[in-house]
Amino acid sequence: MKPFTFKSVLNIGVILIAVVCLLPTFFDCWPHKKINLGLDLQGGMHLILEVQNTKAVEVEMERTIQEIKKLLRKEGVKHLGISRLKDNSILAKLPEGKDKSGFETILSKNFENLIIPKPHVDNNIVSYKLSLPEKETENIKKMATAQALETIRNRIDEFGVSEPDIRIQGGNKILLQLPGIQNPERAKDLIGKTAQLTFQLVDDEADINLATNGTPPVGDEVLYQTKYNPGSSVAIKTPFLIKKRILLDGSLLTDARVEFDQFQQPQIGIEFNRKGARIFDRITGDNIHKRLAIVLDKTVYSAPVIQDRIAGGKARITGSFTLNEAKDLAIALRAGSLPAPVKIIEERTVGPTLGADSIRTGLISMIAGGFLVVLFMAVYYKKAGLIADLALIINIILIGGGLAAFQATLTLPGIAGIILTIGMAVDANVIIYERIREELRSGRTALASVHAGFERATLTILDANVTTLIAALVLYQYGTGPIKGFAVTLCLGIIASLFTALVLSKTIFDIVLKNKPSKKLSI
Repeated sequence: MKPFTFKSVLNIGVILIAVVCLLPTFFDCWPHKKINLGLDLQGGMHLILEVQNTKAVEVEMERTIQEIKKLLRKEGVKHLGISRLKDNSILAKLPEGKDKSGFETILSKNFENLIIPKPHVDNNIVSYKLSLPEKETENIKKMATAQALETIRNRIDEFGVSEPDIRIQGGNKILLQLPGIQNPERAKDLIGKTAQLTFQLVDDEADINLATNGTPPVGDEVLYQTKYNPGSSVAIKTPFLIKKRILLDGSLLTDARVEFDQFQQPQIGIEFNRKGARIFDRITGDNIHKRLAIVLDKTVYSAPVIQDRIAGGKARITGSFTLNEAKDLAIALRAGSLPAPVKIIEERTVGPTLGADSIRTGLISMIAGGFLVVLFMAVYYKKAGLIADLALIINIILIGGGLAAFQATLTLPGIAGIILTIGMAVDANVIIYERIREELRSGRTALASVHAGFERATLTILDANVTTLIAALVLYQYGTGPIKGFAVTLCLGIIASLFTALVLSKTIFDIVLKNKPSKKLSI
C-alpha cells in the first residue's frame, strides 16, 4: 500500500471523476444534452398578455341566441327578432298570445341560468331582456382566462421553447417568459392568433355590392379573403357575403398538419373527430352546389362549391401561406382556439449580452466561494480535507449532469442554489471529520475511527438534509420562475451531497486504509 499522499488521492479522484463523467454518456443524458439556461442567463422574451374575456361572454350570449332560435323553430314559435345588446343582454321580441307562452316555456325548460325579468308590452309586441347572473358572467371570464393559459401553453410547447414560464397574473392577465427565443415576432403572432375556425355558407342570393356599400341582409356579414399576386406584396381583398350561422367549428378537430398541393404550395390538412365527421357529412350532403366558406379569425381562406357529399371528416385550408405560416397555423389549430382575443400589454426582451454578464458574475461568485471552501478544508483538515474537496468537485459535476439529464433550466437563482449546496456539502464533511477526530482521541485505529465517525454522523446529516429537501420540494411544487430554478438546483445539490459525503468519501477512506487499518490518519 502506497503512503497516504496527495498524489494517491488525486489518482483516485481522476478515476472517479472519469466514471461520473462517462456514466451519464451511456444513458444519453449528459454531456450530449446541454443545460437549458433561463431567461435571465441566455436572454429571451418577457410578455404580459391581457385576455379580453368580455369577448367570451359575448360568444356565450351569441351561442345562447342561436340555441333559442333553433328551439323556437323546432316548436313552431314565431318571434320578431332576437339580438344581443351592448351590455351583453339579449333582447327578444315576440307577438302576444300563444307565441309568448311558448317562448316562456322554452326558456324555463332549457335556459334556467338566464335571468328572465317581467316583459315589457308595447303595441301587442312583448319584449324580454334576458341576462346572465353576475356570478356566472364572472365564471365565464375566469374560465376564458384559464383556457387561454392552457391553449397558449400547448402552442408554446409545440413551438419548441424549452422550459417556458407561463402563468396567470391577476384576474385576466397571463405572464409569459420564453428563454432563448430566436424569432420573437413569429412567437408573438402564434401566441396572439385566436385560431377560431368556422365553416359557414356563402349567401349567393343577395347582392354583394349592395352589402359592402350599405347594410348586409339580416343574418349575413361581409368578410374578406386576402390574396397576394406572385412577386407582389400588395394585398388583394375579395369580399364575401357570409351567413352568420356557424355550421361547424374547430372545436371538433383532431388533427391539423402541413401538406403540399400539386404546385408544392403549403396548405393545411384538417381532420375532424367522429362527431365532426358526421356533421361535415350532413352539411355537405344538404348543401350540394352551394359554396361553403372556411373562415379563420373572420378571414375567408377559401369558399369552394360543394360538388358532392364529403364523408370521412377531412378538409383542406388553402391560401397564400409561407411554410412557417402554414406550420404556425397548424400548431394553433391543433392546440385549439383561444376563447377570447389576447392583447400584448407589456413586452421586454432580455438580450444575450445581459445574459452573458449574468453568467459571468454568477460563475465568478461560484468559483470564488468554492475556492475559499476548498482552501479552508485543505488547511484545517489537512490531507483528509483533500478528500472532501474531491467530493465537492464531483458534487458540482453531478448537479450539472442532473440538470442536463432532466432537461431542467438553470437560472441565476439556480446558481445561488449551487453555491448554497457547496456550503451544505462541506458542512456534512465537517460533521463527519469532527466525529472521526473524537474517535481518534479515544485511541481507536484510523479505520475504526472512520467507520465510527461515519456511523455517528449519518443520522444527523440525513436529518438536516432531508428536512431541507422537503422545503426545496415545496418550493418547486408551488414556486414559479426564479424560485423554481432555485429549488431545482437545491434538490439536486442535496441528493448529490448526500451521495458524495456518505458514500463517496467513505469509499475513498476505505480504499486508502484497507490494508493498513492502524495507519495514522492526517486529519
